[in-house]
Amino acid sequence: MANRTKKIRIIGKYRTRYGASLRKMVKMIEISQHAKYTCSFCGKTKMKRRTVGICGGTWTYNSTSAVTVKSAIRRLKELKDQ
Repeated sequence: MANRTKKIRIIGKYRTRYGASLRKMVKMIEISQHAKYTCSFCGKTKMKRRTVGICGGTWTYNSTSAVTVKSAIRRLKELKDQ
């Protein structure tokens, strides 16, 4: 019984319930949820959960939309300074 969740790891708690595609989506979410992130200011790998929930950039510190907005703001500031 010890080898039961060797391949599916974190989603082994769901066993055969909810369907394969939903379990795969939950697996991606839970892996990013429990991961440790690197701090952009000090460089330490100690950052963990910030808020609860799974929508938007809750578990990631740099979501794709946030990176796009930051780069657009930086570019607009550079144009304004010229």
